[in-house]
Amino acid sequence: MPNSLPLTRDVKQIIDAGSMTGRRWAVVGLCFVIALLDGFDTQSIAFIGPAIAQDFHMTPADMTWVITASIIGMAIGAMGLGSFGDRFGRRKAILIAVFLFGLFSLAGAYATSPTQIIVLRFLIGLGMGGATPSVLALTGEYSTASKRGLMLTGVLLGLPAGAMLGGLIAASWLPLLGWRGIFLLGGALPLALMVVIYFLLPESPAYLVSRKDMRGQDQARRLLEQMTGQAIARDVQLVSPADVVHGGSIAGLFEVRYRGVTLAISAIYLFNWIAWFLLLQWLPTALTTLGLEKAHAAYGTVVVNAALILMALPLSSLLPKVDPRKLLMVMFMVGIAVAIGLGLAGDRWPVVFTLIAVAGFGIGGQQLVLNYLIANAYPTQLRATATGWGIGIGRSGAIVGSAIGGQLLSGAGPSGYFIALAIPLAVAALATLTVRRSDSDEAAVPVVTH
Repeated sequence: MPNSLPLTRDVKQIIDAGSMTGRRWAVVGLCFVIALLDGFDTQSIAFIGPAIAQDFHMTPADMTWVITASIIGMAIGAMGLGSFGDRFGRRKAILIAVFLFGLFSLAGAYATSPTQIIVLRFLIGLGMGGATPSVLALTGEYSTASKRGLMLTGVLLGLPAGAMLGGLIAASWLPLLGWRGIFLLGGALPLALMVVIYFLLPESPAYLVSRKDMRGQDQARRLLEQMTGQAIARDVQLVSPADVVHGGSIAGLFEVRYRGVTLAISAIYLFNWIAWFLLLQWLPTALTTLGLEKAHAAYGTVVVNAALILMALPLSSLLPKVDPRKLLMVMFMVGIAVAIGLGLAGDRWPVVFTLIAVAGFGIGGQQLVLNYLIANAYPTQLRATATGWGIGIGRSGAIVGSAIGGQLLSGAGPSGYFIALAIPLAVAALATLTVRRSDSDEAAVPVVTH
């Protein structure tokens, strides 16, 4: 008798075809809370920094090292724990990341020197940066195809929402708790969340199937039944069709099939984040140089972040319906126009603040589209690695953008500074042109033209 082939079902198709059940919403909601605490710890240093500097007699240059140490830690954490998540599981990577930024935040409350603050902020950054890739990957793998863009955007908004929460708490509680109390709070909350994650956060079914063992098959089947509310027969073999030689490693991103799109996405991340952090870090100074009162200059940062949050959810509803490449090109063109407009606007404040609001879409909004692009460009075995790699490259751009703003303002003035924003945006747009949609019938997998 001829051997009969086993009945197989693609785990991604099962996930995409279902509906957003309570189980799925719970996972996405927990991922949002993780991102919220991540954003809280990330931004709180900006508000408690002056108090730390006063206690330790630190100069502005010393505080620059504190901020830079955090960014470097987040870049390394995103790449390292992103790869770990693809190789050993999203859940384990998230637990390690939350433990790291919780533990070292607690330790920060007992720091006795500027050097200790710098080292601890680096270690906290490892956890903060390391959580994001696996959180986004898990969100994408528990979302239906029609809701994936919305879910990814919603979770990603936990980062700026947590940053805003960190600012409010630091501003209101700092006089009562002091900066050490804020560190304690920033450590206690993640460590308490670890308990919830351990008992309630499941692993990714797609990752379990990619392990190619019976235990993974059984666990994935059980999770898929809980997600969809539909039984999956025991004789059905769950498959994840992508064949990745170096799954869970940076090397996998540079396999022949993915090398081109990896290089393109890396360039987009790098130059987009240069422009975004060049704008975020130096906007208040530029506005003050133009003649705006210092008390009002901070509103520029508030406006651009508020615009990013407000447009994020409507933008996410477009993601499953349009070509991400074309949407990115539109956004970069808008960003370039905004940069030139700001350079020519002078001190016409209604025009300036209108353009700053549009910058939330044309300079900051690309981050939302890039995460959706990665979710569709790479298989499960590389998804968190690719997200971590992109964020790590982006953090490198953040360092560059933060570093060159002062030189641009000193050398070219506010007008030249604003127009200079168009240069990295134009480079990112050129990189976007190298990405196209696959001509295959598979779901929106970008490849790179040669």
